[in-house]
Order: sequence, then C-alpha cells, then structure tokens
Amino acid sequence: MRSSLVVLTLAFGYLALLFVIAAWGDRRAAQGRSLIGSPTVYALSIAVYCTAWTFYGSVGRAAQFGPSFLLIYLGPTLAMLMAPFVIRKMVRIARAQRLTSIADFISARYGKSSSLGALVTLIALVGITPYIALQLKAITVSHAVLVNYPQAAELHLADARFWNDNSFWVALVLAVFIILFGTRHLDASERHEGMVAAIAFESLIKLLAFLSVGVFTLFMLFDGPADLFGRVGETPELARLLSLEAVPGGALGWVGMLVLAFLAFLTLPRQFQVLVVENVDERHIRRASWLFPLYLLAINLMVIPIALAGLLVGDGNSDPDSFVLTLPLSADLGGLPLLVFIGGLSAAASMMIVETIALSTMVSNQLVMPLLLRTRRRHLGSRGELAGWLLGIRRVTILLILLLGYLYHALIGETYSLVTIGLVSFAAASQFAPALLIGMYWRGAQRQGAALGMSAGALVWAWTLLIPGFAQSGWLDAGFLEQGPWGLAWLRPYALFGLEGWDIYTHSLFWSLTANVGLLVGVSLFARPSPLEQTQAALFTEAMSPGLMPASLWQGQTTRGELRALLDRYLGDDVTARVFAHHPGAAEEDGQPAPAALTLRAEQALAGSLGSASARVLIDSVARGETPDLESLLTILDTTSETLEMNRRLEQKSSELARASEELRAANDRLRELDRLKDEFVAMVSHELRTPLTSIRAFAEILRDNQALPDEKRRHFLDVVVRESQRLSRLIEEILDLARLESGRLTLTPTRLDLAALARQSVEAVQRLQENRGVELEMEIEPTEAWIVGDTDRLEQVVINLLDNAGKFAADEAPRVLLRLVRHKDHYRLAVEDNGPGISPVERERVFEKFHQLANQGSGEARGRPRGSGLGLPISRGIVAQLGGRLWVEEATRLGGACLVMELPRAPAEAAPADGGTDTP
Repeated sequence: MRSSLVVLTLAFGYLALLFVIAAWGDRRAAQGRSLIGSPTVYALSIAVYCTAWTFYGSVGRAAQFGPSFLLIYLGPTLAMLMAPFVIRKMVRIARAQRLTSIADFISARYGKSSSLGALVTLIALVGITPYIALQLKAITVSHAVLVNYPQAAELHLADARFWNDNSFWVALVLAVFIILFGTRHLDASERHEGMVAAIAFESLIKLLAFLSVGVFTLFMLFDGPADLFGRVGETPELARLLSLEAVPGGALGWVGMLVLAFLAFLTLPRQFQVLVVENVDERHIRRASWLFPLYLLAINLMVIPIALAGLLVGDGNSDPDSFVLTLPLSADLGGLPLLVFIGGLSAAASMMIVETIALSTMVSNQLVMPLLLRTRRRHLGSRGELAGWLLGIRRVTILLILLLGYLYHALIGETYSLVTIGLVSFAAASQFAPALLIGMYWRGAQRQGAALGMSAGALVWAWTLLIPGFAQSGWLDAGFLEQGPWGLAWLRPYALFGLEGWDIYTHSLFWSLTANVGLLVGVSLFARPSPLEQTQAALFTEAMSPGLMPASLWQGQTTRGELRALLDRYLGDDVTARVFAHHPGAAEEDGQPAPAALTLRAEQALAGSLGSASARVLIDSVARGETPDLESLLTILDTTSETLEMNRRLEQKSSELARASEELRAANDRLRELDRLKDEFVAMVSHELRTPLTSIRAFAEILRDNQALPDEKRRHFLDVVVRESQRLSRLIEEILDLARLESGRLTLTPTRLDLAALARQSVEAVQRLQENRGVELEMEIEPTEAWIVGDTDRLEQVVINLLDNAGKFAADEAPRVLLRLVRHKDHYRLAVEDNGPGISPVERERVFEKFHQLANQGSGEARGRPRGSGLGLPISRGIVAQLGGRLWVEEATRLGGACLVMELPRAPAEAAPADGGTDTP
C-alpha cells in the first residue's frame, strides 16, 4: 500500500505546478510575449480531448470489445483532416463576432437569439454532467486503487455520507483550483493563455505516463510484442478480441461510433473552447491537422498491449479500467504507479478545467445575463458593478457544475464503465452539430427549425440513453426498458420504433439526429426569418469571402457619452478606455453622435463579456433608430455579394488575361526562333550545296579548258568530280529525308528483323572505311538474336551513321570504336561509343539539331575526316522515334568518350518469323 498522504501531497503539488505554469503564461501574455503563439502548443491543447476516458477507459473498452475503442479517435482524426475547411471557418466567424462559446456561436448564427443560446446551454449542462462525473470517478477510483492495492478498491457511493466520500472533496478542491485558474477576467473572448499553456503541458505528461506503462508492459512484464501476442494467440478468448467481430453492432456499430466521435469532437464545449475561442492564429490549424492525429496515434499505441496484458496476468477480478494502474502495481514498482496516477489526474483535470470554464461562461452569458437585463440589475449605477456580479456568478457556476457531476457520479456512476459514461455525453453534444454545421453552409437554416430540432434531438437522447442509466442504477423501475412505457413496445428506449439489434449509442444517435435534422430542415423551409437573422446567416455562410461587411448592420444613432456610460456600467473603466482608445475625443464631445465603427467596437466588447445576444439588447437600449428593414438588408447583402462575385470574376479574368499574354509572348518568341532557324537552315543548306558544286564546277572548267592535261591528272580531277557529285547527292537525299520526317511523310516499311544480324552487317559495311582511317572497330553482341519490328534499310542507315560519327570523333592516337548490343527489360539497346574527348552535357541534346556541328573536339579534320552535313543524327533520331524507340547521348562507360544509344522495343512474341525461326524472349 502507498500512503494516502504521499499520494495527496503529490497530487496537490502537481496542481500547484499547473497553477504556476498558468500564472506564468498569463504574465507572459500581458508582456506581449505569448506562450501559445505556436501551432505545436495549439495542437497539444486540442489533446484535452484525451481525458480520463482515454487514459483509463480505452483500455477497459479494449479489454471488452477489442479494437472498437479506436473509433473514438478516428472520428477526431477525420475532423482534423477537414479542419482547413470547417474549423478554420469556425475560427474566422468567432473572431469576427467575438463569440465566447458554442452556445454563443449558435445563438449568433440564428439572429443572436437569447432563447436559442439558453437552450444550447441547458442541453450542454445536462449532457456534459455525465462526462464530469466520469472524471471524478476516474480520479477517486485511481486514488483508491493506488492506496489500497492489492486489496479491492470498491466504492459504495450510494451508501456513504457525502462528507466521507473522496469524490466530494475532489470536486470541491478542483472547483477552488478552477476558480483561481480561469475566472480572473470577465471578457470570455479574451484568451486564457495561461490555461492553454497548462493544458498543453498536461497533454505531454499524460502521454509520457501512458507510454511508460506500455513500454513497461511490453519489455518488463513480457519479452517484447512477439512474446505478448504469441501468448494471446494461445488463448482463443483473447485472440477473438483482436478481431473486428468484437466491435458492438458490427459494421453498423463502426459507422455509428465514427460519426458520433466526429460530431462530438466539433461540438463538445471544451473542444470548441480550445479549437475556436483559444485559437490565436488560424494558420496554426494547418500543423494541428496532422500533429493532433499523430498525438492520438501515439497515446493509443499501447492500449491493446496493456489490455491484453491485464487480461493475461490479472486475477480475473480487476476492473479493466484500472489495468493501467494495476499492472505496474503488480510488479511492485515504486515511481511508475505514481507517474500513472499523475497522468490520469492530468487527463481528468484538464478536461474539467476547460469544460467548467466553457460551461460557466455559457451559463452566465446565456442564462443569467438575459435574466438580469430584464430586472433592475440592468440599471446598476456603479461603474463595473455588473462585471463583479458576473464574475461571481461564473465562480458559483463552476462550483455547482462540479457538484452536479459529483451527484451524477454518486447516483449512477458505479453502474457504467468510464467509456459508457463518456459516450452518453458524446451523444448529447452531437445534438449541436446540425444547427452549427448546417447553419455555417446553408443560409436558409432558420431559428425556429434549429430550436425545434435541438429540442427534439435532446429529448430523444434523454429517452434512449440518459433515463435508462437511472433505471439500470435502480433509481427508476427498469420494466419500461423491456416492455416500454405503459406496455408500448415501440417506445422501448433501446429499440425505439421497433429498431432492434443496434448498439445503444448508434441507435440513439440515429433517432436523435433524424429528429434534429428533419425538424431543422423541414421547419426552416417554411419559417420566415427576421432581418437580423438573415444578416447573420449571410455573415456566417460567406465568412470565408474576403471583404465581407462587419458583424453589425446597425443603422441607428447614439452619442459617445451614452456608449461610454453603457460600457462603464457593465465592463468598467479599463475596458471602456480600450474601446475608446481607437476613437479618441475630449469629454465635451460626449454629446456628439458616435461613429458606426465605435458602436460596432462597443457591441463586440460587450459580446466578449456578456454574449452576443445580451450585447445586442444593450446596444438597442441606448441607440435611437431601428435596424434596416428587410428590403434594405437584402439590398446591402446582395450588393455585397454582387461586389464580391464581381471581384472574383475580375480576378479570374485578370488571371486568364495574364496567362493568355504569357502564352502569346511565348508563341511570339517561338516564331522569332523559328524565323531565325529558317534563315540559318537556308544559309546552311546554301553553304553545304555550294561547296560540292563549287568543286565540281572548278574541276570541270579545268578539264574543259586544258585539253592537254596528263591522263593521270585528268583521272584525278574526274575522281574529285565524282566524289563531290556523290556528296551532293547524299546531301540532297538527307535534306529530302529531313523534310519528309518533319512533314510526317517519311514512309517506313516495318518488318520483323533481327537487330543482331543487322548490327553485324552494318559493321561489315564500314569495316574497310574505318580501317583506312586507322580506327579499331570492336563489336560485342550479347543476344544471339534480337527480334524487333523495323525498316531494315533505314535502321542500317542509322547504325552506319552512328558508326561513322564515332569514327570521326575518336581519339587521334589509337582511335577505337565499340558497338554493343544488349537486352534491357522489354527493349534492345544498341550503343556505339568512342574513345574521343566526348560530348559535354550541354551539347548532348544540341547534336540532334539540324546542321549543328560540334566545336573542334578532337582533330578529325586534321586526319582528313570531314565533319559531314550535320543532318545525320537528326534524321536518325526521327527514324528511331517513328519505330517506337529512342536515341540519346550519354558518357561512354568503356572507352571514356561519347556514347550514342539507340533503344527499340522487342517484337511481340506471337509474331513468329515466317521461316519458322525462333524468337529469343
């Protein structure tokens, strides 16, 4: 056993550390050096989603239902993948309108309706109470296990007096801590930077604690994952837990739980607080969209191993929710159980801190403040007196919320596991999703539809989940669960309208959301919205459009003095001074009309402290005039929408014109380049044709004018005329081939041929010429046969051209040329390389341009080797391309010079040669 005093001292010390971190964070924020201006801190604060349910309950659920616990975390992962589109829009709306809670958000969307805000608050209070009870249960049970182990830690809460119940004192201590922690300022839209910093720290502690238990389980209790899962495989009952069959409700249960977790993640008051209200920069959402799912993966990595280990080594009587504690306790470790207890305390405390702060803000702004505005308290004369009242109300509300959670825990907390209690709250929070999500994207959603939809959904939730909990705890007669009320079987809570065979959470979610969405959409189609509601609908649905109008369309008038008095009365001097700092003026100017921008800032300041609905009422009380009529509102909205649409169209046209201009510029440059190439082509062709013609003409004139030439000279001159004529013919043929290639009129006769035989034939054709030049010609042909489809004459022309070029540019001393033929995948590669200086990388594509001559590489001309026309390689590449192959230049790997590579596809196997020859595959 461990001393209760030691455990309590450690717990209070940890809470004190959190308070120090929070105070430090607030002090840094006041100095303008925010601790939470980091996307990593933002992502860690979102991990408040991982409560005692995650820390203890996930293991308990995995021990009962296998991998089904993962769905609770796949839902938030899906939501974060959509965060750049959904959560970012929520953040932008809340910042523009200074919204303080999910109740304020929904209220503002539907015409700043105070009654709708009150409805959301009441549903949240009732629905989240089980979740707070879950945290109290987790803390007290973990404390009892830690102190009493190995004795049973049973808590008979219903029989104990509350002052003897540890849960009661835990609730009181946490109430005091949270009051000191989060109610130092009235303005709820001002971020609790210290609180967020502390929550981020707690997220690291609970992750460290949980992973420590997992590592201990795998590598101290067992010899690694293989040992653990090997022993599980020997136990059929445990092996079944690893299958999807263990998930309650089967495939339908998977879908239902996934949707439930997805919706609850967006609508739980604490998640809205950290996701939306506490966000300091919407760009942080981008990193959080992958970092938070990574956190969920890390903290759930060890759930299955811990659950299986608990079932393997446990005594059979241990509560699966306590495996995280009992496993290290069973090994009689000293520090690890205490670290686990602190991790569980972090998980529970962080949830209760944020949740109670969010709920207390909702209660004061949506329930208490509207009541005060209808009483004489609205006319408090002392400056800032109401601010003190509201802070006091929030503090009392925190205490009452925690006591309400304790009461639920005392009454039925022992009936359900941690996960079961949490899922009840998830289903309640999901009732906010239709009004919130549909309202953000459909302008036609109306207040009456949202109110009726949420009311119906909450009633169905209470009937199908909340009330059965009291029945199973013995506080109600459980007969109606099986027979239905008054014997009406179709009203049975777990089989409503005869729908049986579903798990209870999917069943409740289906019927509650069906009623909720059906009424929201159905009533909205026939309801008539107020002018303010239409305004707010446009502001919410078009929130991502840049340049949209401010969050107020008030057209009445009030004086600076009346606004100053209103802010002094409700918010105090400091807030009033900050509001008027942007619109300075002397005291004697208080009788002057207040500018619209000042009125808007005053309304936003009031909304940040009192809620948007109360702020609207207070501004109405001092401003003379009316909101614009429906026609004016629609005109303003339509004008704004038309302006935005016109701006979008102008930007689109501008982009299209810019692209078109760029394309025209590129086309013009290309035309200039083609014109230059045409001039160069004509000049080169003229030069190339003139050279042999000049030689022919000169020697012909010599022969004509000198009849007495010796026979030897005459034969020499005639040989020159013949060679130049042949050269001229070749040049003309090459030009014609190039023209045919570029116009697509070069006709090839594809036949099945052996590239190996063709290569040998080509080498024989140039062998004598290369020997005369002093070039050593080598040949390496690996495949005996290399069947391709090609034109024999044209391919021989290509190979001879490659060999001829290689001979021209080989080294001056001991020139060598190597022809290699190999098979490469489904192709054959013929490479011709030399031992010359090679071709630089920048020239390797240019050698395939028409008439391109390499700069004096080697001294081929010194050896009497003419360069040629510069058309051989372009023509060769065109021929190879038409046959479905490629021709390129690379560095020679064997001889060190240049290497020209031709690649052609193998012939299809079914096209057997007509003479019955074989095809080497």
